[in-house]
Amino acid sequence: MPDSQERVFLRSNAIIEPLVDRFYAWMHIVAPAQASMNLANVQVPLLESYLHSPQVHIAASGNPALRGGYFVNVEEDRAAEVGELLDTIKRDRADMLAFAAAIAEADDLLRQNATGFDLTPLYPKLPSALNGLVELAYDTSNQASLHLIEPLLYHSPVFDRGRQSVQLSLEDGIERPFILSTPRLPKPGILELPITFDHPGLDALFAARVEGTTAARLHEALGLDGAQAAQLDRLLSPEPSLSPDRHIEGGGRIRYFGHACLVMQTPEAAVVVDPFISADNRHGDRYTLDDLPDHIDLALITHGHQDHIVLETLLQLRSRTDAIVVPRSSRGNLCDPSIGLYLKSMGFNVIDVDDFDEIPLPGGNRVVATPFLGEHSDLDIRSKSTYMVRMADKTIFVGADSSGIDPVLYKYMRSHLGEVDYAFLGMECDGAPLTWLYQGLLTRPVTKKMSDSRKLSGSNAEQAAAIMTELGSREAFVYAMGEESWQGHVMATTYTPDTYQIKQIEEFMTWCKDNNVASEHLFNQREWRW
Repeated sequence: MPDSQERVFLRSNAIIEPLVDRFYAWMHIVAPAQASMNLANVQVPLLESYLHSPQVHIAASGNPALRGGYFVNVEEDRAAEVGELLDTIKRDRADMLAFAAAIAEADDLLRQNATGFDLTPLYPKLPSALNGLVELAYDTSNQASLHLIEPLLYHSPVFDRGRQSVQLSLEDGIERPFILSTPRLPKPGILELPITFDHPGLDALFAARVEGTTAARLHEALGLDGAQAAQLDRLLSPEPSLSPDRHIEGGGRIRYFGHACLVMQTPEAAVVVDPFISADNRHGDRYTLDDLPDHIDLALITHGHQDHIVLETLLQLRSRTDAIVVPRSSRGNLCDPSIGLYLKSMGFNVIDVDDFDEIPLPGGNRVVATPFLGEHSDLDIRSKSTYMVRMADKTIFVGADSSGIDPVLYKYMRSHLGEVDYAFLGMECDGAPLTWLYQGLLTRPVTKKMSDSRKLSGSNAEQAAAIMTELGSREAFVYAMGEESWQGHVMATTYTPDTYQIKQIEEFMTWCKDNNVASEHLFNQREWRW
């Protein structure tokens, strides 16, 4: 245990799990309207199902064929704790549950009464929970919908920061429970802190990775009692674990940190994309938090899915990142919450961008937001963006999970921004169905056949080839699709050599070889220098 006045650093393998009512936090269970819908339509029924048949959930959680399913992976002897959590939610989150019911009631009101005529008479009939927080409107096809006044929701009873807490621990290499289904109960060796995500003590803690501080300052910043302070001290070390080559002195560099995370650097600037970074530096087969530059100019977020905007990593970078760049939402659409409002509620500095907005970087570099097609189950979601990054005279296309369903778009992008040197693409081309991620937000049931037809899918081989052709790029790199070992709690994907997605990647690699395009299916880590 360090002396409270000695200089200490946060250990490399210290991790944080941000929690909301003990569920791992991601955008759809933090943003007020979406959190209410998911609480009512997914989390409460899930906990009730577990309490009815704990053995079924436990058995399903251990079945590899059901990995990523909605099952609560909690031992049966702790079922009483799950029951207490459910009772607390029903008692203390009544406003949220009422808001979710009001959304469904209002949707039904519109379906039955909005026939193309004046909507004014419907306002007095809205549930009181929605008063002052919504507007009713038609589109040009006379289809009526409910528009949320989302900024107000963050100042309403629907948004309760008291739901937030964090768990701090050391990465042990054991896969954590899948984030969408299993609440995090207290466990030995885990420091429980009932603090909000915007708590300044978290910035002090994670800044200690780079700058160092004293244990006493951290105890004070986080407001710890004696027992908590002793637990925190396990996360501290007298020496930093930063990599000596985390900065560069000339030219440009790209490092692949796994999944869709890239770090792009020049001596003057650093950009990280969709940060989802391992804290386990014992293996030598990956870049970790130790390898990040001390200062990050911009963190680019491509879209709001839980594997691309990873709060666990972002909270650790908040103190050293100038701004988070996010795609602007369509305002008020239930399925398209504002990423900007979500992050601002947690103290991040945010830059909202539309297609072809440009952000300058030091040294004459720049980032341009570019369109993102597909991947969102055909829902009207605008908060998604690809990016063109110009660094050290190279242009990098950050394609994320966007699809080549209309290759002409990429021809326009090339004519507007020039050819691409490096293209990074996602090829999860047979993704999860609509209801896997969006069930909680649906106010009308859909058939399984309909849901299965609307996938969370990126490009297949033909579409990826079309993107490369239209962008004029001679180097293509396909992200790993949740294949890295440290991402199972978020991704929960399993592939074999015969899986359709893997076969499509192989087909794309063959196309690249035949067309003199350098290509690679990325895994764990990779570096490019020029």
